[in-house]
Parts: sequence; structure tokens; C-alpha cells
Amino acid sequence: MQSIELCAGAGGQALGLERAGFEHVALIEIDAAACQTLRYNRPEWNVIEGDLTQFDASPYRGVELVAGGVPCPPFSKAGKQLGADDERDMFPHALRVVGEVAPMAVMLENVRGLMDPQFAGYRQSISARLARMGYWSDWRLFNAADFGVSQLRPRVLCVALRKDIAPYFTWPEPQPNRALPVGVLLGDLMAENGWEGAAAWVQGAKTIAPTLVGGSKKHGGPDLGPTRARAAWASLGVDGRGVADTAPLPGFVGEPRLTVRMCARIQGFPDDWTFAGKKTPSYRQVGNAFPPAVAHAVGAQVAQAIRRFADGQIIRRAA
Repeated sequence: MQSIELCAGAGGQALGLERAGFEHVALIEIDAAACQTLRYNRPEWNVIEGDLTQFDASPYRGVELVAGGVPCPPFSKAGKQLGADDERDMFPHALRVVGEVAPMAVMLENVRGLMDPQFAGYRQSISARLARMGYWSDWRLFNAADFGVSQLRPRVLCVALRKDIAPYFTWPEPQPNRALPVGVLLGDLMAENGWEGAAAWVQGAKTIAPTLVGGSKKHGGPDLGPTRARAAWASLGVDGRGVADTAPLPGFVGEPRLTVRMCARIQGFPDDWTFAGKKTPSYRQVGNAFPPAVAHAVGAQVAQAIRRFADGQIIRRAA
């Protein structure tokens, strides 16, 4: 099965969908550093560096899945939540791509704020447009921690399937209590430079992490979020005011800062996934990513629905 990835970022959703069995025939991303990350880790992927508003998807008509994570600022509680009035709202362009490709399925993710009551009409308008194109659709709020991600990261998924395929789809079941505490998850990375305090730090970091915040290019340097988030990090023994270049060195005293690699592991990226660019753009790629584990769980259900539909068609024809 093939897919197109919109606003692919550093590849969190693409990696999860790859694990679910999808072959990416095109990944569209406007950020140069993120495109470098995608090309470095998957040289075989067709990475298209450009603006989604200018992307012509018609050559990919018939691809089974259109997926993506359109920009979240129009719906984020960290912004003004202007929704459709925000010029950064890319949902209309994502739906245009759906019309051009006519896939079997659609999978779009965004921030929790999109499920706020004030956006109920907006969600309904998207579902109505999908229905006019022949799709059943549904919205679901998931917490990444319920899929083994060591982070409080709620994300909204909109899944749409062609109406003849939709009866074969079921949402994945959350599996609570699978996520490792931050100390257990990151202990080896904290100790890699010989810091004597690593073992004690592991014992103190007993819960999962708060939400990683990637920010935007208008933001200054990398940090782990606003004041409230930093307080949550402090409870884990982490200095959230910035991101470190390396793990703590011998003799370090105080609360350590996380490195980009540590943040990437919290997000669910494999350790061999390399991020292009200096520290700030690398961290933003990580902080803005969709956890691969959640994309895998939902993508696997989408793939299963498509396979079940195909098997049903074969059985009916044989009969």
C-alpha cells in the first residue's frame, strides 16, 4: 500500500506509517532542515521541499492513503486559536489533495485544541466536505502515553475512509501503563559521559514526561516549554530552560538539561534517527513531531481495514 505524507516534518508520522506497512511515494515539507532529516534517514523516500499550497497531487491519483500533520497554530492553546481565520490553516489544502488523489483513506493529526467546543463547527465542516467526496470520517483524541510513549502528549486524529471501506475500520485500543518512566528511559543517555549523579537522577525521575513543545521559528532558542511545563520538568529533576549539547559531564552538580537525542527518545524516535541542522532546528523538529508509535497504531488499523475490504471483494467475486 502506498501513501502521500503532507507537512511531513522530521518523519514521526511517516516512520509510524512505514511500520504499519505503507510505502511513501511522496513526502511534502516546507522546512529545509526537516527535508534534510528525511533524506538522510530514508534516501529512498521522494521528499518534496515546498509549500503545500502549491503542491499538485494529481500525479499521485490512486494512492491508498493521504496522511499528514497540518500546522497546529490555528488550534493550539499556545496561540490565539483563530481556526479557519488563521492564514496558516492548511486543512483546506489537505482536503484539496484528497480530492486530487482520491485515496482509499485519509489520516490527519493535530493538537488537542482542535477538539475544543469552539471548533466543533469547524470539525463538522471538514467531515461534511469529506462526506461529499464519498468518505466516512471520525475524530478521536489519543494520549501518546497509552501507546508506550513516555510523554503526556494528547493528539487529535481524523481518520476518513471511503464509505465502502469504513465498516472494516476500528480505532486502536489504548494500552495504559506501558510507557516507561523518564529515568528508566533516559538513564543510559544521562550516564554516557560518566556523570556520577546519573543513578540518583534515574531514581528521582519516576514519571513520564510532560509534553515536549517544539515552538516555531519566531521563538528564540530551544527550551522545554513555558513556566508551567518547566515546573513539571523540574519535578523530574530536569532543567527545562534549555536543551544541552551533551549529557552531563563528571562533576556536574544540579538539574541536568536534556539533549536533542534524549528528547527524540521521549518522542519515540529510534536512536539511529538523525536530525539535520544545529541544536535549535533539530530540537524543533523533535518537539513538533507526531510520535511514531501512535501513527503506527492508527495506521495499522487503517491498513487492516483496506486489506479486509480487498479480501471481502475477492470473496464476493469468487462466490
